[in-house]
Amino acid sequence: MKTLKIFSIAFICTVISTTLLAQKTKTETFKVSGECGMCEKKIEKAAKTAGASYAEWNKETKIITVKYNSTTSNLAKIQKSIADAGYDNAGAKATDDAYHKLDECCQYDRTSNTAKACCDSEKCTGKDCCKDGKCDMQACKDAGCCKDGKCDMTVCKEKGCCKQEEHKH
Repeated sequence: MKTLKIFSIAFICTVISTTLLAQKTKTETFKVSGECGMCEKKIEKAAKTAGASYAEWNKETKIITVKYNSTTSNLAKIQKSIADAGYDNAGAKATDDAYHKLDECCQYDRTSNTAKACCDSEKCTGKDCCKDGKCDMQACKDAGCCKDGKCDMTVCKEKGCCKQEEHKH
């Protein structure tokens, strides 16, 4: 009988802890520039270094899927780590120095991946606020041009940070 009670308590604790951990696990997908299998290893390693428990990058689609515990990591941290490894991605751009440290076979075409910079203000300098003809929300948030999750054209115009007539979402 004691064994049954101990087993029952242990089982209940396991179920509760598993449920709580599962609720904190987030899964995200985003685009990461890269070329080959070596890139894949570096990108996935960078994601895991930043707290991803799972990272899988597809070199054909250039999409990475990451899973992480939201209490110990976040998407921005993972994206920055990947950029620090030299790979431009949907949330962070690699520095020129990090990019040039990549092996020659890993140096992807940055011109097709680099969006037009659409901001002039000091807050926006050097940021690519538009990607693929659409407002890059993170860059605009960093620039203070967003309101309620959307690019606020009034704020952008007041700040003088947008060169384009309109942002497309």
